[in-house]
Amino acid sequence: MVMKIEVRACESNDLPEMIEIWNEVVAEGIAFPQEDLLDSRSGADFFASQTYNAVACDADTGRIYGLYILHPNNVGRCGHICNASYAVRSEARGLHIGEKLVLDCLEQGRQHGFRVLQFNAVVASNLHARHLYERLGFVQLGTIPEGFRMKDGHYEDICPYYHTL
Repeated sequence: MVMKIEVRACESNDLPEMIEIWNEVVAEGIAFPQEDLLDSRSGADFFASQTYNAVACDADTGRIYGLYILHPNNVGRCGHICNASYAVRSEARGLHIGEKLVLDCLEQGRQHGFRVLQFNAVVASNLHARHLYERLGFVQLGTIPEGFRMKDGHYEDICPYYHTL
C-alpha cells in the first residue's frame, strides 16, 4: 500500500470516517478505555468537545486512515498538561501513520499553549505504541499494575508517559 499521508485538522465531512476508525479501536478492547461505540450524534459531540482533532489522510484519495484527539488532561493549576489519543485503521497499521499523528500532536499541543503531553494509560502490551513514544522522547512514569481491563476480562498493567512541549 503506497500512500502520500498528510495530517491536517479535521473537517465536518470527516466525521463519519473518524467515528468508524474510533469505533474500530474501541471495539477491539485492547487500547482505549471507552466501551461504548459512537454514533453520528455522540461522535459529533465527542469530537466537538476536544481542543483539537486531526486526521491522517491519503493526499491523493482523501481516504482517512487515522486520527487523534487533543484535550486538557486536567483543569486549573494542571490545565497546562494535555492528553491525546490516537487511532489508526487496522488495515493501515505498521505504515508509520501513528508516528505522523504523534509528531503533529506534539506541535499542536505547543501551539495550543500546553506545556506537557501526558498519556495516562498506555497498555503495557501495546509494544508498538510504547516503542514509538520512547523513540520520540516520551518518558515512562512508572507502571500501574492491572490498570486496564481488556475486552476478554483479564487485566493488564498500564504505563503513564509524558513529553515536555
